[in-house]
Amino acid sequence: MQKVLLFFATLFILLMNIETRAQSAKDFAEIWEKHHISNILPSNVRHKDLQKYLAQLKETGLKIEEVGRSYGNREIYQIEWGKGPTRVFFWSQMHGDEPTATSALLDMFAYLQKHGDKKWVKKFEETFTIRAVPMLNPDGTELYQRRNLQGIDINRDATNLKTPEAQLLKKLRDEWSPQIGFNLHNQQGLTTAGDSTRQAAISFLAVLGNPNGITNAGHERNKRIISAMTLALNQFIGGYIGRYDEDYNGLAFGDNFSAWGTPVILIETGGLYGKDEMFLVKMNFVAFLTALQSIADGSEARLSPVNYDLLPRNTSGKIVYFMFRKATIVNYSDETITPFASDVAVNMERRRAELTAPTYVRDIGGALPQTGLEEYDASDFYMVPRYGKLKVGEMGEFLFYKKSRQIDWKTPNLEAAVPPDAIFSQGKWFKGENVLQKKN
Repeated sequence: MQKVLLFFATLFILLMNIETRAQSAKDFAEIWEKHHISNILPSNVRHKDLQKYLAQLKETGLKIEEVGRSYGNREIYQIEWGKGPTRVFFWSQMHGDEPTATSALLDMFAYLQKHGDKKWVKKFEETFTIRAVPMLNPDGTELYQRRNLQGIDINRDATNLKTPEAQLLKKLRDEWSPQIGFNLHNQQGLTTAGDSTRQAAISFLAVLGNPNGITNAGHERNKRIISAMTLALNQFIGGYIGRYDEDYNGLAFGDNFSAWGTPVILIETGGLYGKDEMFLVKMNFVAFLTALQSIADGSEARLSPVNYDLLPRNTSGKIVYFMFRKATIVNYSDETITPFASDVAVNMERRRAELTAPTYVRDIGGALPQTGLEEYDASDFYMVPRYGKLKVGEMGEFLFYKKSRQIDWKTPNLEAAVPPDAIFSQGKWFKGENVLQKKN
């Protein structure tokens, strides 16, 4: 009997320790995997989809209210959770084509609302009151464009306040005076971490709020919080984390929030080759909860801001989506250009996941310095622009013919009359996927 009692006492203590210990980054990742409500790829989410998500959350008792309207008269919503003294404000999708964090916010609020029985969630609830605007620019979201319907970049309208969306964002800040803000964006998928050729899957910036580089307590705290998020994300995307490359912009909301008394952390989600959008939603979810935990348990105070200062700054121009090396280019529609050997770099435009992203020629030349996320050895092939002539900015559509073949490039309807060995179109291989040797 004593052994049984001892067993249950030990089990109880073990469970209590598990319940009360700080959650790890892997814990947060597992929570997202088991409990996330987002089930649409973020780039495919429209305003009506947000409304469905919010209706689902409202049924759980979460406080959700319409706080304003866009220029196109679409509803803008705010979510609120918690009852603690520390006021935290998140806003996402002020640029309509930057959607990743919106889904992560919805997943975070859903979990916190549904799992208030967990001690660490109770601690959050007693520490924070969290408000979030998950989609500030619903008109831009509908069109999947950066700007609002006036053609104005809301994030450059913090001082002029010509857009209803900017007016609302300032009003929400001024009326509530949050002690910390999270400004949530997406950056180009070809942004790299420092001088490397690694994509910056996530980039951070502790927003200073003044052009003189003068720091303050809130700014230093935010650097330590970013250190906590970086240490957490290093377990999943180490080497793929950067520091945003703009220290001050007097027109932007992040700097003005900080100047107005709400020190801001900027989070920019980039791309990560081989991972889909939902993986980056999970990374945002882990980052948000790690940041909140570091404040709630005081651990951020023990971290060094040096961890933030050492983050490599974002760079661009080092990588492309596709690189074809040492191809022999045949411009069959222009007989004045003789075949020549060249590398060809190809990029894709940003589009919703449900749509095909057009490709375009980014660069042409010998031994191009960029690295392709996908690189192909085309040295044994003629690379033929599908529409007759290779030109920077034109569509990245190509036919590949083995050099061992004898081809009359004047043949009418070349593609149909002389079937190529491989066809690269819209960023995919429609024929001959394994014909060219992939280099990475």
